[in-house]
Amino acid sequence: MIGFVFPGQGTVRVGMGAWLRRDPVGGAVVRRADELLPEPIGPLCARGPLPRLVDTAYAQPAVTACNLAALSVLRDRGHRPDVVAGHSVGELSALCAAGVLDIDTTIRLVGARSRLMAELAESGAMVSVLGLPVERVEHLTAQASAPGEPLVVGLENAADQIVVSGSVRAIDRFTTAATGEARKIVSLKVSNAFHSPLMVGAVDGWAEVVRATVVRPPEIPVIPNVTAEPTTDLPTIVDALIEQLTGRVRWARTMRVLSDVDHCVEVGDSKALTGMLRTEGVRCVSMSAPTSLRTLAETAGT
Repeated sequence: MIGFVFPGQGTVRVGMGAWLRRDPVGGAVVRRADELLPEPIGPLCARGPLPRLVDTAYAQPAVTACNLAALSVLRDRGHRPDVVAGHSVGELSALCAAGVLDIDTTIRLVGARSRLMAELAESGAMVSVLGLPVERVEHLTAQASAPGEPLVVGLENAADQIVVSGSVRAIDRFTTAATGEARKIVSLKVSNAFHSPLMVGAVDGWAEVVRATVVRPPEIPVIPNVTAEPTTDLPTIVDALIEQLTGRVRWARTMRVLSDVDHCVEVGDSKALTGMLRTEGVRCVSMSAPTSLRTLAETAGT
């Protein structure tokens, strides 16, 4: 049993997807993304500049183009998943892998998602908190929140790696309270507070786009971020995709579900999810290098 996992926005870097763009199958997907998006993403992945690439409007299409290129390469080599999950915006790629969306639709959706989120006023921030359990982080975020200054757990990446998301002032209060308890608190280089109530301004537009999109029942189970429960129920998947904009990414729970598979493949140019899964004892092969295909073939043969 094999799981495909798809990385999210935080994995972008200049030069990403280089070998995938050189591959005939992967390169065709990136060129298709260039045709469908308002601005070509391939040259930006290759050469930057980094400040533009990490901007939400471009980062989400960039990582999705690389994810879909890697997915197409895997399909071309005969690899198929039994279950899929995606981290944050990576969930769109996972839905493509499950047959809910085709490649063109996935590209168009990520273009709409990134635009809606990028158009919001830059009023929030995110910090990664290491060394505290989620229950303690939840308590501290509740204390730091105030009317008009929300703060929530945005992502549970691992048992002791939590991302807090919300108002800048609330994050300042949280940081003051958590310093000394947490092993480390790191500010993330993001333009806003993703997976928090500060994204609510994009929800109606996103819901309209998603519900107008032609979708198909999944061919295999999908693990949505906001539930971390495998499902093949299409209405549940669609609702979760909409809720994800403001909802929590429950990746730690997702990894526990994936612990039942024989191995996973991180489908994209990233090793972030591979590292997280290995801490949970899950074997994972990253598609970040062309040698991954040989490694995957050897792993699948064991």
